Amino acid sequence: MTIDQRPAPAGTSDLLRAVLSLAADLDLPSLLERFVEASTELTGARYGAINILDEHGVSLTFVQSGLDDSIVAQLANSPHSIGVLGQIPAHGVLRLEDLTDHPAFQGFPSNHPPMGSFLGAAVRVREEVFGYLYLSEKEGGFNEDDEAVVTALGAAVAVAIQNATLYADADRRQHWLQAGQKITTMLLEGAEEEEALQQIASTAREIAKADTSALVLPGLGDKLVIEIVDGLAHEELLGLTMPPDGKSWLAFTRGIGEVVPSLAAAKRLSLAPMRKFGPALYAPLRTAGHSVGVLVLLRQVGSPPFARSDLVAAQSFAAQAALAFVLAEARHAQDVAALLDERERIARDLHDLAIQQLFATGMQLETVRRRAARGVEPANLTSIIEEALDSVDSTVRQIRTIVHQLRDPDAATSLVERLSREASLARRGLGFAPSLVFALDGRVVDSSKKDHDAQSDLDRIDDVVGADLADDVVAVVREGLANAARHAHSSSVAVRVAITGSGPTGTVGIEVEDDGAGLSVARDRHSGTQNLAARARQHRGTFSLGSPPSGRGTLLSWQVPLA
Repeated sequence: MTIDQRPAPAGTSDLLRAVLSLAADLDLPSLLERFVEASTELTGARYGAINILDEHGVSLTFVQSGLDDSIVAQLANSPHSIGVLGQIPAHGVLRLEDLTDHPAFQGFPSNHPPMGSFLGAAVRVREEVFGYLYLSEKEGGFNEDDEAVVTALGAAVAVAIQNATLYADADRRQHWLQAGQKITTMLLEGAEEEEALQQIASTAREIAKADTSALVLPGLGDKLVIEIVDGLAHEELLGLTMPPDGKSWLAFTRGIGEVVPSLAAAKRLSLAPMRKFGPALYAPLRTAGHSVGVLVLLRQVGSPPFARSDLVAAQSFAAQAALAFVLAEARHAQDVAALLDERERIARDLHDLAIQQLFATGMQLETVRRRAARGVEPANLTSIIEEALDSVDSTVRQIRTIVHQLRDPDAATSLVERLSREASLARRGLGFAPSLVFALDGRVVDSSKKDHDAQSDLDRIDDVVGADLADDVVAVVREGLANAARHAHSSSVAVRVAITGSGPTGTVGIEVEDDGAGLSVARDRHSGTQNLAARARQHRGTFSLGSPPSGRGTLLSWQVPLA
């Protein structure tokens, strides 16, 4: 049977089977295909399509039947709501013997097959027009029976679309909820903030079916900067500073999310890289009046816009992520408070046990001194001296016990060994091993040697740097290597640690240099470097991020006094 020999419209049983088939489908793309196929089969139309339009009449989704893929590929765009297609009423149908005779006909686009008879109807969901059904080229033309079939199918597919939409929304909400729980678990288990932020961006992009997701976070100088990017245009967007009158600032300061139909068509948008995108969604990372940042989701030009339900789900996810950050900060503050309490306890132990015992020993020795001054025989003083020595031994044991309680896993590890471990761990992110050079008073220290001089250098480094500053040095090197892995796209990274002098006049300087892409003009800092600046200020030191003397790549410099 050829296409032109299709049977007349089917009876009630065929229509009922088609309605039941539509009602059983919860996948929207599949449902639309079934609807078009059922409409063409039951009416005998050669061509059929459903067109989903936006509020401006631009086609968002177009599902067709009857045209070969080669012809579809030759047609530049899906049809918009203009010409004859714009005359289809919101209620009822538009039936034409020949659509080319209609006064609104504006001609066919290039490569479009000729069409005559036409039947168009609006598909309404919840009293709103969801899309338009187009049927064309039925032998002998369409009749009132075809109108009845289309009306019945339209009512059935409206219910099915509503069910499919509700199912998709519920499924999407479930994914958002699971994603939020995962972020909360990561942070409360002690994951690095950078890792959690990257997870937020990648998860949001995947669930929202966005082409790009970005996290806008507070930066230096009270600016909002795109710190994390996942997806298309990564290099162009990373480091952009948001304009003070933009939507990111509105979402950050007032907690108001927004859906934008198209950034490319926006009248007020100063950032050129953002104009390359169409639909956008801004969701504040905010909880209890405290803003952490803004989640921005982007789709390419021509993609379906974000729905209001997308914004609601994204805002809920962002709020949950923000709450997780606040809880993580509270837990950190609680840990710090517990540490301070533990230090106070140890201080009490030192006073009540060690210092009091030393005081008693001093009293014993004072007794020996007075008796010796009166000429008492040494033999009579031996027992007192032995008791004092036993007391000193006991005090030493007490102090060793207290010191042991103070130590963490890194307390017995030298600074050089800790930094070597950081360089080794960075190899996975960089794809190669970074170089690590230590200098002590201008002399390079070879940490691989095991002789007495090398061990003496390692001990001196630990002595002059101190435990508290050593933790900051490790954190700076770790952040520098992480930034190079995320942003530089380099083939080599060099870490140089130089320690000069001791005490207030001494310094420790760190340089992390790569040969990568360097800093973009739009970037004033990279992710995480705000912490490096804060660590430098805490020790009355300096921090800078710029280009090395070679002009290629990036140079991170951090220097603080030793005391």
